[in-house]
Amino acid sequence: MSIYKTSVTNIGADAEMFVAEEMIILFGENAPDDLKDYVYNIVVTPLNGEISPGQSLLIDGEAFEITAVGNVVGQNLEQLGHITLKFDGSKQAELPGTLYLESKSVPVLQENSTLEIIA
Repeated sequence: MSIYKTSVTNIGADAEMFVAEEMIILFGENAPDDLKDYVYNIVVTPLNGEISPGQSLLIDGEAFEITAVGNVVGQNLEQLGHITLKFDGSKQAELPGTLYLESKSVPVLQENSTLEIIA
């Protein structure tokens, strides 16, 4: 079952600088000017259920297991499209707006890349 689906519409000039820290920062089309260069803009879409550990995030079809979910991830996705994807395999959500994923190489996002959370 699909819980959330979106696509990348724009890539900030410095968005890739966080890849070295195993992170991707997402933000909807209305990202503040001081953040626009550091984020991947996505289409803000509604959630169809709750995001939980054990589900998967598909990025252009490649699956990443969700290992922990910050307590405002769902709310932030629906309202702002703003969360951080952290590819470090953490089992505890240290930051409220971060979705923690299995420790794998950070994928390369491009314009029109798709992201989907499935149960």
